[in-house]
Amino acid sequence: MYNAFFGFDQNPFNMSPDPAFFFRSAQHEEVLANLIYGVQSRKGFIVLTGEVGTGKTTMLECLRDFLAGQQISFASLFNSRLTVEQFFELFAHDLNLRCNRQSKTEVLLSLNQLLIERATSGRTTVLIVDEAHNLDWDVLEEVRLLGNLENRRGKLLQIILAGQQELDDKLERPEYRQLKQRISLRCTLRGFDLHDAIAYVNSRMARAGVPHQTFISSKVIEELHFRCQGIPRLINAVCDNLLLTCFALETRTATLEMLNEVAADMRLEYPGRLSDLSDSSYSSRRQRISSTNVPSTNPR
Repeated sequence: MYNAFFGFDQNPFNMSPDPAFFFRSAQHEEVLANLIYGVQSRKGFIVLTGEVGTGKTTMLECLRDFLAGQQISFASLFNSRLTVEQFFELFAHDLNLRCNRQSKTEVLLSLNQLLIERATSGRTTVLIVDEAHNLDWDVLEEVRLLGNLENRRGKLLQIILAGQQELDDKLERPEYRQLKQRISLRCTLRGFDLHDAIAYVNSRMARAGVPHQTFISSKVIEELHFRCQGIPRLINAVCDNLLLTCFALETRTATLEMLNEVAADMRLEYPGRLSDLSDSSYSSRRQRISSTNVPSTNPR
């Protein structure tokens, strides 16, 4: 809606996990390197956790790009609300196993043959499970048993469990102790610090076609970072709404007052608010956007 107004060639704050917009902060570089190392070293079980919106799915997208580039076969499961039967059926479908995919026995036999053949030629196979904190006990137990497939060189199947912090809590329960003991590598994503948040906002706008943006100042980003607690997904949503507000008002400069309105509209929860920010009529923003005519696409 506002791309031409600001000079973007695409939406800089799209909520989709696009690896093209991957911001290589120090922690994201480290986590991605650990995931790749775990796969290449055949570590078996790898766990990736983080608060909602910290970029776990984007990280998995980057990992899949790497695996595809290295011609490493992998299966990706995103819907973790699965029965055991559904889990094996989807797993077999992703790996294109030639068997009756509704038969657990046939899937396991076909999978074992595939893993041995790939291991013989020096290759490995990866299972990626996103939203793993939602997996039921019986499905997680089947995943654990898959981790027992190995030879002298290491695990035949590399299993990456990614999920919210509830996954860490679940793995601490006594009934999951066998799975917990098999985890050889753990990675955690956290919210950005202020320095990374500023660099993140600027890098996304640069990737969208504006390398030296002046629309959202460092001062506004500082308060935005505080209110979003450094969570990338929230930063995206707030920046998108800030630019939309600017577009409605036909201005190319976001203000703290606009941030007040956006934060209220989005029901952002954060530990207090800065005392020097002025109160606003939060409903006025929507009224302005709905009543404002679309401005002309002036050059920057």
